[in-house]
Amino acid sequence: MTEDRGELPPGLALSWGVQPAQRRGPKPGLSVAQIVDTGIEFGDRYGFEAISLQKIAAHLGVTTNAMYRYVRSKDELIVLAQDKAFGRAPDSILAADGWRSGADSWVRAAVDRYAERPWLIDVPIRGAPATPNQLHWLEVLLRVLAETSLSQHDALGCAVLLSGYARSYSAMVRELTANADVPVQAPAVGEFLVPRLQHAGFDLVAALYTNQEYEDEIDDDLDFGLTRILDGIEKLVG
Repeated sequence: MTEDRGELPPGLALSWGVQPAQRRGPKPGLSVAQIVDTGIEFGDRYGFEAISLQKIAAHLGVTTNAMYRYVRSKDELIVLAQDKAFGRAPDSILAADGWRSGADSWVRAAVDRYAERPWLIDVPIRGAPATPNQLHWLEVLLRVLAETSLSQHDALGCAVLLSGYARSYSAMVRELTANADVPVQAPAVGEFLVPRLQHAGFDLVAALYTNQEYEDEIDDDLDFGLTRILDGIEKLVG
């Protein structure tokens, strides 16, 4: 299927299988899928910044200009790579017992996907989802929330909230995991910091620190935040 993509956002038509009209000339030696798969491979190996037309062209043995026969821009490449790399939401989410369990499973599945491919966190948010796999995740969550009495507007708002939480939590975990600095809970940091906290009048922060509640480690943060969000949605439903 071919169609004019000029008035559509980058990557939208290609993500739905609508191919550009073939130009005259030699038969294409590459495919959009090959380029996108290489982009995903580069992201998995080297991070988000490695996903570029120039680097992919060099890897595939073609010129950068030749890439424009398949994708119009780097933005289009990123949209296609993100959608394919994220994949579809797991079927198990809809098998969960009740909307709350389903929403919990949805968030955890998204967090797992970000953990598998951390570069997805770096993909800019360009607007509401419009590609097939991204919309599949939304559809699944809306079906979970359809068990409630929420209006379409409120259900979509809850979906944005849960999606944002999964992404922000994943970003925090990635940054803390990659941090090589001395952790804030280290004895040397405590010896330096606690007296200064007390002198500055930061009594509640000092109490957190001395009770070993103030630290860099990830423990029950996902559960705590997600439970509070679900409690809020439950209140809204009620």
